[in-house]
Parts: sequence; structure tokens; C-alpha cells
Amino acid sequence: MEILGYIGAIIMGLSLGLIGGGGSILTVPILVYLFMVEPVLATAYSLFIVGLTSLVGSFSHMRMGNIHWRTAIVFGVPSILAVYATRAWLVPALPDPIVDLGGVVLSKAVGILVLFALIMVAAAYSMIRKPKVPKGPDVPADEAVKFNYPLILAEGVVVGMITGIVGAGGGFLIIPALVLLAKLPMKQAVGTSLIIIAAKSLIGFTGDLKGGELIEWNFLLVFSAIAVVGIIVGSILSKRIPNEKLKPAFGWFVLLMGIYIIGRELTNLS
Repeated sequence: MEILGYIGAIIMGLSLGLIGGGGSILTVPILVYLFMVEPVLATAYSLFIVGLTSLVGSFSHMRMGNIHWRTAIVFGVPSILAVYATRAWLVPALPDPIVDLGGVVLSKAVGILVLFALIMVAAAYSMIRKPKVPKGPDVPADEAVKFNYPLILAEGVVVGMITGIVGAGGGFLIIPALVLLAKLPMKQAVGTSLIIIAAKSLIGFTGDLKGGELIEWNFLLVFSAIAVVGIIVGSILSKRIPNEKLKPAFGWFVLLMGIYIIGRELTNLS
């Protein structure tokens, strides 16, 4: 199973490099079902892995000038604060079990996995459907952008909380928000989202260190290194393979995985 898990790490990195946002959604299922990592700890590991791979993936966008730094700060700060607070205080405070009605027990671990699977279904939908976002002209990195501050603040907090609970990067939520709320063109939204995901995921992970989680650093660093190799290879291949064909196919795969996780976890309720 470990061999399959490390193959999964390569696939996760490749998917991030090939299609950008959405690839990180595979991390928690790989950790839970192939490495048998406890679900709550798996979401913490996922934050570190997703943060590191997103940071590496952002380097090429930095070179191409696809990152709007002011937008990254305005959107990123509330998201970072929310994900840190979620990992440090909200997740540890969740009751276990979450629900106990008439002998049907929903444990904290199962509840997080089911919520994660629902996020997978939403992410799959965003990858399968044809995007209907406006394509405006490129905005120079130093040009002022008009922000809808209340909506950006609210979106940042929501994305941060979701990221903190399920350990996913939330790129499928961030990219549309940057396009619609900050009026960024798509390629700048993708580059800027990677910086936001890297910052909030890595800082959110430190909330688990505060909580005293037992981290297996050797395993975490090996898994992350394999995923980073995958994202580098995927970034190279992305120049030859059209994203438009890969993304819907990957979306259907994620959808099936999400449905499988929901069915598996709910049928095991006692």
C-alpha cells in the first residue's frame, strides 16, 4: 500500500503541474486510504504538502509576472488568519463524536472525511463544467486593482476555514473569486492563487504544531519531495498537453472518488 501511496504522491504532483488548482484534492484520500493516516492528522499533513508544492509551482508564474502581489496580500491575509485559527482552535474543539442519534454515531474523523468528499464533488464540478468567467485584458503587476473589500474579506475567511478543516488548497474557490472580485485575468488569477494557497496552507500547518500534534517528519518530507518532483514534471508536460482536455477528465475522476468516499464512510456508521 505504501508503494501505491508514493505513486499517488507522484500523480498528485503531476496533476497540480498539469492542471493547476484541483490537484491537491487528492492528498487527503491518498494519506488516509493508502498510508492509513488518521483523518484529522491527514488534513494537517495535507496543508504542509499542498503549501510546499504550491510554492514550488508558483516560481514559474513569478518569472512570467503572473502574480498580482497586492491582490495576494488583500485576499491572502484574512484567509491566512482564518486557516490558522481553524487549525489551532476550531478543529481541536470539535466534539467527538459529532453526532450520536439513536445509535448512529458520526465520529469527528468520519465527519471530516464526508465534508472533504463533498468539497471534492464541488471541486469536480468546477473542473468538469466549461468556465464562464470574463476574460479581460491582462493587468500589469503594478497597476491598481479595484477591490470589493467586504466580499473579498468574506471569501477569504470562508476559504480559510474550509482549508483549515479539510486540508485542501481551495484553488477552485480562490481562482473564480480573484477573477470576479479582483477583476484579474485568468492566468494572473492562477499564479496569484498559488501564492495564496502556499502561504495559508503552510501558516495553517503551524497551527497544528501549536496544538502538539505528533508529526512524522521523515514521512512528510519524503512524500512532499515526491509530490514536488511530480509538479515540476507536470509543469514541463503542461506546455505540450492541452489543459482543456485534461481538466474535465480529472474532474470526473475526482467526482467518482468523492462519491466513493461518501458511500464508504456513511455505510460504516454504527
